[in-house]
Amino acid sequence: MGRGDLTDAEWERLRPFLPVSNGRCGRWRDHRQVIDGILHRVRTGVHWRDLPERFGPWKTVYERHRLWSADGTWERLLQQVQAAADAAGEIDWDISVDSTIVRAHQHAAGARTEPPSAPAKGGRDGRTSGRNAMAEPARPAGGGGAGGEGLGRSRGGFTSKLHLSADGWCRPLSLVVTPGPRADCTQFQTVLARIRVPRVGPGRPRTKPDSVAADKGYSNGPCRAYLRRRGVRHTIPEKTDSRSARLRKGSHGGRPPGFDEERYKKRNTVERAINRLKQYRAVATRYDKRGYVFLGAATSAALLIWLRS
Repeated sequence: MGRGDLTDAEWERLRPFLPVSNGRCGRWRDHRQVIDGILHRVRTGVHWRDLPERFGPWKTVYERHRLWSADGTWERLLQQVQAAADAAGEIDWDISVDSTIVRAHQHAAGARTEPPSAPAKGGRDGRTSGRNAMAEPARPAGGGGAGGEGLGRSRGGFTSKLHLSADGWCRPLSLVVTPGPRADCTQFQTVLARIRVPRVGPGRPRTKPDSVAADKGYSNGPCRAYLRRRGVRHTIPEKTDSRSARLRKGSHGGRPPGFDEERYKKRNTVERAINRLKQYRAVATRYDKRGYVFLGAATSAALLIWLRS
């Protein structure tokens, strides 16, 4: 076993949920060897063509990663690991939300503008029906130029933005990729909607946290109204200009939003989750042209964080 490869215990946690057929003929090449190759690339940021020979043909490793990023396999694996942690009571549902800028390498530019082909419906192993089935995207995102691939230009240069929620143990619960200049608050509902932790037994997946903490970038009416509709307690500081406008209106300005200073101190968990994700060089710097492939790289890094936490 090489440095960074899956241990026997980690492999046994993933093995029951892996697809058993490639949908064309025969069986997949050894999953463990290929997954180790994918994780090696995500950890080191090496060119796909420069993968060590012990992982097998680089094209096989890349195509497996691309396919699993497109059909939602990485997301399903992450959700299954989260489900086991939730069943053991090991998820702190006082979550925090934030985003981070990811510098895009020049190799991330130049994706074709036509939409990619839609992946086959259902999982490759055919196990996506039932109450615990996880939603899959109708087709991978992209095909609309740089913006469609989650790339943008700003004062920081050529960037993407990774929006995420994290539990109280600094582990990512959900991930969203957008162009770098995209405002944080525009993805708030999307990030929370991506939280979907299945039950080990019968029952619907859990999608509602106990509480949410976020910084002033999410301090607006739509974000607060969304949390109130869902009955989720939240701690979001009020912006200075919003407070001044409310005070100018006097009694018509309404009551100030509640703010729990002690709860807000726990918001550092999402910052620490970002730091853990960016230990993986293919997440800290984006090299992938397609947005869904980069999201797959970030999801596989989050999966390893959950396995090793």
